Amino acid sequence: MNKVLHIMITLTVIGVIAGGVLALVNIWAEPRIAANQKLETELAIFLVQKEGKSYDQIKINKGELYKVYDEQKNPIGYSLVYEGNGFQGKIRVMIGLQTDLNKITSIEILEQTETPGLGTKVTDPPYKNQYNGLVTSPEIKWVKGKPPAKPNEIQAITGATISSKSVVAIVNEGISELRRLKNEGKI
Repeated sequence: MNKVLHIMITLTVIGVIAGGVLALVNIWAEPRIAANQKLETELAIFLVQKEGKSYDQIKINKGELYKVYDEQKNPIGYSLVYEGNGFQGKIRVMIGLQTDLNKITSIEILEQTETPGLGTKVTDPPYKNQYNGLVTSPEIKWVKGKPPAKPNEIQAITGATISSKSVVAIVNEGISELRRLKNEGKI
């Protein structure tokens, strides 16, 4: 009985100390993680809007929206961060759009947890570059096993169809949300 009590006290003390250390590490790391995410987002804004020199953040309910300007402060488009489900987990995408929302300038995959060597191919230039100059109307479509034939089509990745289809769905949903906001006069 005495030995059991000693073991319980020892394990409790170890648990309290370990929990306290983890809490301190979290308090120390959290602001650094947030700063790195902000820097990554800012870099991505200008990756998808290459002519951009400055931006303003626009508050929206879902996602993050940035209106991007050239050197003369003329609006050149939007950079939208939007996320959705992939095959393994969340995929977070930065989408560059022209001001009329009818053409994509570029995309960047900010976060993903897809299968290494397959689903992670959505981060590779051969897949991402298909979005450069892609027409968004009526919506983006994907094709498999053949080259895209229309200005609003991309080719899905063989072996990673779910991941590439997920990116298409995320982009379409984000653009649809922006169109709704634009129709309501909110952007």
